[in-house]
Amino acid sequence: MTAQTLRNIGIFAHVDAGKTTTTEHMLYESGAIRALGSVDQGTAQTDSLEIERERGISVRSAATSLMWKGIHINLVDTPGHVDFLSEVERSMRVMDGAILIISAAEGVQSQTETVWHALRTMGIPTLIFVNKMDRLGVSIAQVMQDINRLLTVHTVPLQTPLGEGEEFTGIMPVWNGEAIENGFGFTPGLVLEKVADLDDDILSRIIDEEEISSTELHKKLQALSREAKLFPVCFGSSQRGLGIRELLDAAIEYLPAPAGDEMEALSGIVFKIERDKQMGRTSFVRLYRGSLKNRDAVTNLTREVQEKVTQIRKMNGQKYTDLGQLQAGDIAAVYGLSQSQIGDILGSPIGIPPSPSLAVPLLTVQVQAKDESRYQELVEALHELTEEDPLLDLQWLQSERELHVKVMGAIQLEILSSLLLTRFGLEAQFSQPSIIYKETPAQAGEGFIAYTMPKPCWAILRFAIEPLPRGSGLIYSSVVRSEHLLSSYQNEVKRRVPEALQQGLYGWEVTDLKVTLIEGEHHVWHTHPLDFVVATPMGIMNGLASTGTTLLEPMLRFRITVPEEFGGKILSELVQMRAEFEAPSVIHGRCIIEGIIPAATSLEYPVRLRSMTSGKGVMASSFFGYQACPPDVQAERKRHGVNPLDQSKYILSVRSALST
Repeated sequence: MTAQTLRNIGIFAHVDAGKTTTTEHMLYESGAIRALGSVDQGTAQTDSLEIERERGISVRSAATSLMWKGIHINLVDTPGHVDFLSEVERSMRVMDGAILIISAAEGVQSQTETVWHALRTMGIPTLIFVNKMDRLGVSIAQVMQDINRLLTVHTVPLQTPLGEGEEFTGIMPVWNGEAIENGFGFTPGLVLEKVADLDDDILSRIIDEEEISSTELHKKLQALSREAKLFPVCFGSSQRGLGIRELLDAAIEYLPAPAGDEMEALSGIVFKIERDKQMGRTSFVRLYRGSLKNRDAVTNLTREVQEKVTQIRKMNGQKYTDLGQLQAGDIAAVYGLSQSQIGDILGSPIGIPPSPSLAVPLLTVQVQAKDESRYQELVEALHELTEEDPLLDLQWLQSERELHVKVMGAIQLEILSSLLLTRFGLEAQFSQPSIIYKETPAQAGEGFIAYTMPKPCWAILRFAIEPLPRGSGLIYSSVVRSEHLLSSYQNEVKRRVPEALQQGLYGWEVTDLKVTLIEGEHHVWHTHPLDFVVATPMGIMNGLASTGTTLLEPMLRFRITVPEEFGGKILSELVQMRAEFEAPSVIHGRCIIEGIIPAATSLEYPVRLRSMTSGKGVMASSFFGYQACPPDVQAERKRHGVNPLDQSKYILSVRSALST
C-alpha cells in the first residue's frame, strides 16, 4: 500500500446528525462488515463502550478501516456531543480529510459550526454530507441557505436529491442532464459557476465564451476540493443506506491522499490511548514520515525516552489485523509504548500539524469513593482515565485526600460515573460542579524575593509582571545574564513559573500575562538548585500582590431558537443573566437570538428553556472565551497548601519543618 492508495478521513457532526450510522453503512457497503449494526440497538461497530451502547451516543472516537475501489480508507468516527469535544480535537489533528455531516432536519447546529471553524483553521479538505433527507418537513433550500450563511458560500452540490422529506427517494449526479428538471438548480452550470469564483483562468475563459469540457471542469473541482478551497456537498439518508456509495466515491475522489515518504526519518504522533482487555495499553499512532516495525526502538521526543514496539495492529471496529509494519501516512494501534502520552511526538516533529484548541473544560468537580477503603483504587482509576483524556486534568491533593477533575458538562459526568463502575467496579460520588474561573494581573508590577534565610540557602529573583490581551496565556522570558544566575538555575525558575501561577490571589489559575525574569542572583557556596524551586512561587505571588488580579469568567457563544410568542420573555431573561446579544431575527415564525452569555448564569438554562416552551425552544452553545467579571461577582476558591505570600510559614512547609 502506498500513500496514494490511502485516505485518512474523520467523520464529524453535531450529536444525533447520524455519524455512527453513516460510518456503519460505509463499512457495510464496502464489505468490511457482513451485517449492519444499529446505534439504537447498541450493535454499532464503532460503539464499543457499554455506556455508548446503552445511551446510543458516541463517547470516544473510534478508528476503523475499509477498502473502496482499491483505496484503503482509515475512518475515525468522532463524538458529536459538546462534552466530548476533546476527542474530536485529538482526531482532527491526524486527519487529511473530513466528512462533516449535517442533519437536513436540524440544519447547521452549534457543534457543526465549532468543528467547521477548526477544520478551516487547520486547512483540512472537507466534504459536506446532508443526512436525514427523508425526515418530515425537510427543505433543501433552507439547509443550503443555512450552510451558506453559517459555514461557507464555497459549496458545490455533487448531486441533485430526488425529492425531499417524505418524498425523498435517492440522488442523481449533477453531471446527469435530467437533474435540471428537479427544480433545485443543482446543475453542471452551477458547478462551473462555483469553480469560476475561485479560478481566474476558468472565469476568463467563460468571459471569452470558450467551451470547458466536463473532464476539465471535474479536474478543477477535484483540485480545489483537495486544496480546501471548495467544498463538495452530498445528500442521502444513512438510516436507509441512500447516498452512502456515492459518499464513498466522493471521499476517494475529492479528499487528498496523505503526504510523506517511508524512506524519510520517522515522524509520528500518539493521538489516542485505550486499554485492551487482552493486549493492555494501546497507543493509536499516525505516522507522517518513515516506517515503524515490530521490535523497533522508537524515540519519544516529547518525553525524551526510548520505547520498543511489541505489536502493530489495524483496527476494524472491534476486530483487528496484525500488520507488523506501519508506513508513512497510515494509522494503527501500536503496543509497547508504555510511557507515551496523548500528543507525544515519535521521532522528528517535521510535518506534524499543531493541535486545534476546541475543548475547554468549564467545570470542576470533586470525586469521592462511596467506599472510603477503595480510595487508592479510585486514584489509580482516575489516573488511567486521565491518560486517555488529558483534559480531565486530575488533581490529587494527597495531604487533603481530595481528588478533583475538570469536565465539559453533565453528560460527561454521567459517562465518567458509568466508566468507573463498569470498568473498575467503583461507585463514585461527585460534588456539585462549579465554574472554573481564572485570574489575570490588574496592572503591571514587579515581584521580588530574597530567599537567604534560614541558611543554607540563597536565591534572589525579581520578576516583571504585565497583563496581556484575553487568550494570550502565559508568556515567559528572561533577560538575566548567566554569569549572574546560572542557566541551570534559570531553567528551574522557568519550569516553576507555570506551577506558581496555578493558584492566584483568589485561588484560581492566573493567565493572560507576561512574566519576565529581570534580576537573579545565586551564591557560589550557599545556593542549592532547590532554592529556586522554593523561591519562584514566593517571587510570583509577591508580584501578584503588587499588581492585584482581576477575576475572569468563561463566556459561551449561544443561539436560541424559540416560537415567536416566547421572544419577549426570553430577551428579558437573557438580560437578567448578563447576556450580550444582537437584535433577534424572526424566520418562519421562529425567533432566533444570538450572542454571548456567562457560563455561570446559564448552566441550567437549556433545560428550563425546553420546559418553558414545551420542548419547542432550543439553546445551542459553545465556548467563546474568558472575560472580566463585573465588580459584584465574587468567586474565591479554597487554596491548597500554604500560601507563598506567608513566606515564613511557606518556607517551613516546603522544608517539611511545619508542625501540624
